[in-house]
Amino acid sequence: MAAAAGAAGLLAARRAPDEPRPAADGPTLDIPAGQRVVWLARTSNPWLHALAALTGLLAVAVVVSALAGLTDLPFLLAAAPFACASLLVLDCSSVRARVSERGLDVAFGPFGWPTRHWAAEGIESARVEIRTPAQVGGWGYRLSGRGTTVMLRGGECLVIHPSRGREFAVSVDDAERGAALLNSLSARHTR
Repeated sequence: MAAAAGAAGLLAARRAPDEPRPAADGPTLDIPAGQRVVWLARTSNPWLHALAALTGLLAVAVVVSALAGLTDLPFLLAAAPFACASLLVLDCSSVRARVSERGLDVAFGPFGWPTRHWAAEGIESARVEIRTPAQVGGWGYRLSGRGTTVMLRGGECLVIHPSRGREFAVSVDDAERGAALLNSLSARHTR
């Protein structure tokens, strides 16, 4: 009798790969067969936008004062630090997350560059976690013992656990729906 029950359990285990596996620690979403789905989220930090504008205005003011002869420094040399700071802060002031059949894409700044990509089959699980800047070491692109976090505002973060590497989190609205879709797409690839 125990052998028959063991054989039935083995047959059921062999059939199990036809069904999506449940996510290890996150929500899932039912995706009808043949349907293509995508989830998009965007977050920006108005304080970082203001800081980028301020450093940009300082760069312009330095160029104007150098061209007017108010300083002895070459205007490019004097304006370069402010211009670079303006561009760097602007690039870190917004983030866009996209979940599709390809996986997770995270793009930075108003031009969507640079980007990071994780293939759906390379993500073990996704979840939502509430994080604050104090927990991850501040604002911006943060590396810590918790992995990498893109922190533009405190609150909901989409957190992924890739099969290789450390956790990655990004602060975006509606992170639960993104995590559920990512878990479902990941399960689809690992059947």
